[in-house]
Amino acid sequence: MEGRRFFKYHHLAMATQFEVVIAEDEGVDEAYAASSAQAAFAEIDRLEDELSRYLPMSDIARIQQLRAGEHAPVGLAAMDCLQLAALVQAETAGAFDISVGPLMGIYRNQDGTPRTPQPGEIEEARTRIGAKVYKVEEEGFVRALVDFPALDLGAIGKGYALDQAAALLLEWQVTRVLLNAGDSTVLAMQSPPGMSGWAVNVGNAQRVSLSLCERAVSGSGFQVKGGHIMNPRTMEPLPVKAERVWALAPTAALSDAMSTAFAVMEAGEIVKLCARIPEIEAIGD
Repeated sequence: MEGRRFFKYHHLAMATQFEVVIAEDEGVDEAYAASSAQAAFAEIDRLEDELSRYLPMSDIARIQQLRAGEHAPVGLAAMDCLQLAALVQAETAGAFDISVGPLMGIYRNQDGTPRTPQPGEIEEARTRIGAKVYKVEEEGFVRALVDFPALDLGAIGKGYALDQAAALLLEWQVTRVLLNAGDSTVLAMQSPPGMSGWAVNVGNAQRVSLSLCERAVSGSGFQVKGGHIMNPRTMEPLPVKAERVWALAPTAALSDAMSTAFAVMEAGEIVKLCARIPEIEAIGD
C-alpha cells in the first residue's frame, strides 16, 4: 500500500538487541509510536531486573541462594516463567530444562572456552538437574529442593519479555507491531494495514518465508554463542551444527522454549509433539 510507513526502534537488554517495528495506523503517528516503544523497552528492562540470574537482587538470583527446603517469594514474571518452564519440561520429556546451570559450569570455563569435566563432576551435576531442583508453590513462593539451584531463564526470558511488551503496547492501543529479540525470537501482533501478515524469513539452506500474524517464531542454534546448548538427557553439550531449528507457537515465551527443546529432541519426537499439540509447529531442513 502506497504511503504506508513503519517506525523502527532498538534497545539493548538481556544481552541482545530488541527491535520494535510499528506500522503507521489510525491514531498511531511517529511521535505516539516512539513513546509507546520506549514504554515497551522500559517494561523489558523491568523484566530483566526480575529474571536475570546475573543481577544479585533479581528473583532468580535469590532462588539460587536458597538451601534445600528453603523458599522465597517471587514476582509474577518469575512465577510465569518457572511454571511455563516446568510445563515444557514435562511435555518434552526433559529436553527443555532451565536447571542445566551445573552442566555449564563443568563443560565451560569462566571465559566461555570449552572445559573437560573432572571425574565425578558429571554425576554430581546429575543430582542438581531436572524437576527435582525446585517447586513452584502457591501464593507466589518457590521452594528449593537442592542447595543453591542453578536456574537460567535464558531460553525463555527473552520470549516472555516480548509477550509482556506486546501486552503493554495493547494498553497503548498500538496493535500493528512486530517485535524482535536478536533475530532469535520474533513476535507478530496484528498485520500492517492492507497486509495479511508480517513477512519473516526463517530456515537454513532452504529459506522459508512466513506471513506472521498474532503468532511467534523462534530459532535455536549455534551461530552466535557456539556450543552453548546443553542436553539434559545425555548430560553433555549438543554437537555444534550449522543449522538452526525453528518453532512456531501462540506466544513468544513458548516458541522460545520449544526451539531450545527441538534442538535436543529427535526428529520423530518433534513430529509426535506437534501432532499432539497442533498450536506448535517446527521448521527445519
